[in-house]
Amino acid sequence: MKRVRCPKCDNYITFDERNYQEGQALVFQCPECGKQFGIRIGASKLRPTQREENPEEEMKEHDLGSLVVIENVFHYKQVLPLQMGDNVIGRYQKGNPINTPFETVDPSVDLTHCIVNVSRDKKGTLKYTLRDANSNTGTFVDNVELSPRERRIITDGTLFTIGATSIILKLS
Repeated sequence: MKRVRCPKCDNYITFDERNYQEGQALVFQCPECGKQFGIRIGASKLRPTQREENPEEEMKEHDLGSLVVIENVFHYKQVLPLQMGDNVIGRYQKGNPINTPFETVDPSVDLTHCIVNVSRDKKGTLKYTLRDANSNTGTFVDNVELSPRERRIITDGTLFTIGATSIILKLS
């Protein structure tokens, strides 16, 4: 099963790609907004992606770990790879410029909710620092809310909560 996103309202439409041949054009009408749009089944004719051109970069990226987003009752599990520097975490919305968005219907997650900074200490060891980004509902680590200017060092397996959504730091 494949999912395509409506370019107007971001609603997902699911279809079984096995029922179509490579190169075949499909036209969808979004059930939410009525927008019609088309796609073509098959391999892209665009140039290779940056990851395909630089596989060593992908390895470096995965060495930094990831955030596993587990929405309690709202949606599904997502894995967000981390990058060096600030990883601004929040709710996905079309046009939102943050670099680590996740899809959620949880209204208590802000568009810019918290930040996980990945850096190296003097010994070259990776260090992960969590801080709240002035969110409306707060960021919690071990059921304790981070104060507005507090920075908390987190390690592999640390569970933190934003809104009704739980997130776990997983290292390689």
